[in-house]
Amino acid sequence: MSRAQLALRVSDLEASITFYSKLFNAEPAKRREGYANFAITEPPLKLVLIEGEPGQETRMDHLGVEVESTGQVTAATDRLKDAGLATFEENDTSCCYALQDKVWVHGPGQEPWEVYVVKADADILGKSTEPDTRGDGCCAGQPATDQGCACG
Repeated sequence: MSRAQLALRVSDLEASITFYSKLFNAEPAKRREGYANFAITEPPLKLVLIEGEPGQETRMDHLGVEVESTGQVTAATDRLKDAGLATFEENDTSCCYALQDKVWVHGPGQEPWEVYVVKADADILGKSTEPDTRGDGCCAGQPATDQGCACG
């Protein structure tokens, strides 16, 4: 089963967890320092909450499609490249407290999208939560390319 992902950067993680628990009638599937995610069955959604700066309004961090296998990530990568989109691939990367394979693309408004598979749990937030250099993600300060950040 694939599901859409919405990652939000929130200023008050605890208040956001409380709100989204009530909204979706579900508890977080994973909670770590500065991070929580919900694996919602209906509607099929992975809601990711990333702690931002105190006092900032909630904003979209990135969007995604979670798939079940690395093969599906590879197929998405090939399809996106064949469609003429610039892609940025990350394999065996730690992101959002999980080991993942993924491919990133940007929409026409520069909104970052990832197609990814979670391969295993990880103990760290990771080196990338978004492929850009807006100054607030794990790639902050890294040089950007047309395909995303160069944070490795």
